[in-house]
Amino acid sequence: MRNRKQEGQIVVINDRWYVRFYERQNVNGVVERKRVTHCLGPVESRGKHPPADIKTAAEDHMRTVNNSSIPAERNLTFSSFVEDVYLPWVKEHKRASTYKGYTDIWRVHLKPITNRERGNLKAIRTFTIQGWLNQLAKGDLSRNSLKHIKSTISGIFTLAKQLGYFDGSNPAQGSAIDPRAPEPGETYAYDLEEIQKILSVLPAPSDTAFAVAAFAGLRHGELQGLDWGDYHDGQLWVARSVWNGIVNDPKTRKSKAPVPVIRQLAERLDMHRLRSADPKTGLSKTGPIFANSVGGRLNLNNLLGRTMLPALNRCVHCGTTEGKPHIKHDHKYERDTRIPEWRGWHACRRGLASNLNRLGVDDSVIQRMLRHSNINVTQTYYIKTAADDVRSAMGKFEDNLAAQTAAQVLRDSDRTVKVGSGAMPESVN
Repeated sequence: MRNRKQEGQIVVINDRWYVRFYERQNVNGVVERKRVTHCLGPVESRGKHPPADIKTAAEDHMRTVNNSSIPAERNLTFSSFVEDVYLPWVKEHKRASTYKGYTDIWRVHLKPITNRERGNLKAIRTFTIQGWLNQLAKGDLSRNSLKHIKSTISGIFTLAKQLGYFDGSNPAQGSAIDPRAPEPGETYAYDLEEIQKILSVLPAPSDTAFAVAAFAGLRHGELQGLDWGDYHDGQLWVARSVWNGIVNDPKTRKSKAPVPVIRQLAERLDMHRLRSADPKTGLSKTGPIFANSVGGRLNLNNLLGRTMLPALNRCVHCGTTEGKPHIKHDHKYERDTRIPEWRGWHACRRGLASNLNRLGVDDSVIQRMLRHSNINVTQTYYIKTAADDVRSAMGKFEDNLAAQTAAQVLRDSDRTVKVGSGAMPESVN
């Protein structure tokens, strides 16, 4: 049953104009008639009566309410739709890591703001979303974080339109990120010297895991998902990704592809296979390449905390690792800066891209090596130019410019050879 036509009542609440009306809503699965208030704008005049622009805004909103094609059973608040429809849909249809990311954005950023609004999903417009983004921009969020939040909001309304909970253009499309929001921090890429130093101090099997990340460019989840059956014909065949114990397909279709194994990595993998062989039979295992004590997949975060970080964070004076092991010593812990710091698994992947680029490998080849679907991602986020590369490039530019200038000095304005310059005249074809 459709609600009767309403004009709405314009009221003032906390120095803001609202229009108040009734509509049927879905509240916890039950359709109820609720009184609703919709914000029209701040009070900027001294009179008790609403100005013309507020009246017009109220009329426009009530026209939307009266003409809405959204049935009552799909008339939800924004919060109800996200928690009861959107997030369950993401959990069912997306990767577990994607679901966690969206859940965190909702719980940490969007829910505190939208709960204060208490607005129905169908009544939300671009200026409402812009207000949310403006509030979030007042915090310490980077521009990329705000873009992720805006993208999540857009995805919410896309699904709402597809399922019949929202009618109209996606209101997130016209919103904008505050240009004054801070740029994201610069990401890191290991160079070859740092990789060699780290490999020299890591114990097995963490050295092999780090080598696969640095020399093959596999993602964290792809490392955990490697089986011995995936290593053959001189390549690692990426077939799966593991996140929090959940086995998924690789991130994208292009991610499911073989990666060449260089000789240095092959030697480490062969030695790791020998160490992993069954001590009773001497046969190599056929399960995960990186396995725990019971044969399951090794959690690389546990490997990082138990063996890798202690090896990297050693005291320069005694070589003892940071924390409890160093308490017994009679001197203050001071990290050995000759050992590179841990920058994350993805610093290995970025390092591979940057090191290949430094060696003159074409960007399109690097894209295929990292299995990116778009070369712009490779060039923008993975290839890092070191200061030495910049200085070398400018040195080449300087030498070339000097040669051009010297050649120009040897010729007059008519491009004839100056007398006594020793330069040879140009031939004309």
